[in-house]
Amino acid sequence: MKLSQNFVKTAKQVGHEEVAKNAQLLIRGGFLDKGMAGIYSYLPMGIRVISKIKNIVNDEMLNLGSQEILMSSIQNKEIWEKTDRWSDENVDIWFKSKLKNGADIGLAWSHEEPITQMVKSHISSYKDLPVYVHQFQNKMRNEIRAKSGIMRCREFIMKDMYSYSEDENQHMEFYNKVIDVYNKIYSKLGIGDITYVTSASGGVFTDKFSHEFQTICDAGEDNIYVHNDGKIALNEEIFDDETLLKMGFKKEEFTKQKTAEVGNIFTFGVGKCEELDLFFIDQNSNKKGVYLGSYGIGISRLMGVIVEIFSDEKGIVWPENIAPYKYVIIPIGNKGISKSEEIYDSMLKKGIEVVLDDRKESPGFKLKDADLIGYPYQIVVSDKTMENSENVVELIKRSSGEKLLLDWTTIN
Repeated sequence: MKLSQNFVKTAKQVGHEEVAKNAQLLIRGGFLDKGMAGIYSYLPMGIRVISKIKNIVNDEMLNLGSQEILMSSIQNKEIWEKTDRWSDENVDIWFKSKLKNGADIGLAWSHEEPITQMVKSHISSYKDLPVYVHQFQNKMRNEIRAKSGIMRCREFIMKDMYSYSEDENQHMEFYNKVIDVYNKIYSKLGIGDITYVTSASGGVFTDKFSHEFQTICDAGEDNIYVHNDGKIALNEEIFDDETLLKMGFKKEEFTKQKTAEVGNIFTFGVGKCEELDLFFIDQNSNKKGVYLGSYGIGISRLMGVIVEIFSDEKGIVWPENIAPYKYVIIPIGNKGISKSEEIYDSMLKKGIEVVLDDRKESPGFKLKDADLIGYPYQIVVSDKTMENSENVVELIKRSSGEKLLLDWTTIN
């Protein structure tokens, strides 16, 4: 892409009401546009980052054997009444509305009930199980607080997956696979070594056990306690004498950490499926309830957490695999402008993700913008770099500031 063709402009600052670093940098860098508190639109650069995160997650979901679907965000009140999760007393984050005929509807905050209602048409026998489905969809939650940028929004992008199994053993086999796959995803995103599988309560989702994936982050809204061995972590809500006694641990063996939740997995058992009349006939011709699991990853929240962690006083420092573009070409001087066009065309033909900053701005402005946006590599093309050879450019690595003079034809 040539930046002269991009309608989005970067900004030196944002409004004082935007206190979260991730939102400040993403708005300034032209990734987001803020509509209102907790509501953001994703601009072209932002869409590219979101798409790359989604692709990493989707590949792993498909490898697990899950099939991608897409459900409506408009939800039927009657389905949620069957499981007692329509009332504001039990779930206080609903956005609710009415159709013109007076019927009540809700805007999706989760999808256990609607997806279970849908699979009823496709599950009747043990031969139909297990079933795994997932989707990427905007969720709406009427949060009281929405001051953490895209780490806590009233509308956000989520990957939610659901498993339908014959029994607890089949469910737990898949549940444990998901834990391993989630850890793999966070490693691919560069946060694996600071993300912990954390035991937690089920909250508004289920009275069964659950696990969260918590990333150490100063801007996070959660607290966890990490055991000295680094293998066990407990959410603050269950870090008490009773839990520790059951596990055989002492409080002094744990360290408190500020974290942001980047994923969660829940076990529902058979209760919810039975409430929604989802049963199957087993090998002995017995009627049984289907065992349900739910698995979420906040895609847009992940983007915000990554910005909080990978940024400095200059701007964002994207991991290479999710950066909007890997390279930006910055021409300086007439020779630099001419040569940059040649380099840009050649890199595009090779399938390299590259941006040409051909805007009519000063070199200093372009270099600062490149730092703010966070391209992993900046290619500076100028009379100075081409003093000894017209193919020599300066390559600047964003993460370290390291500068190298090299032949641009070797870049890949």
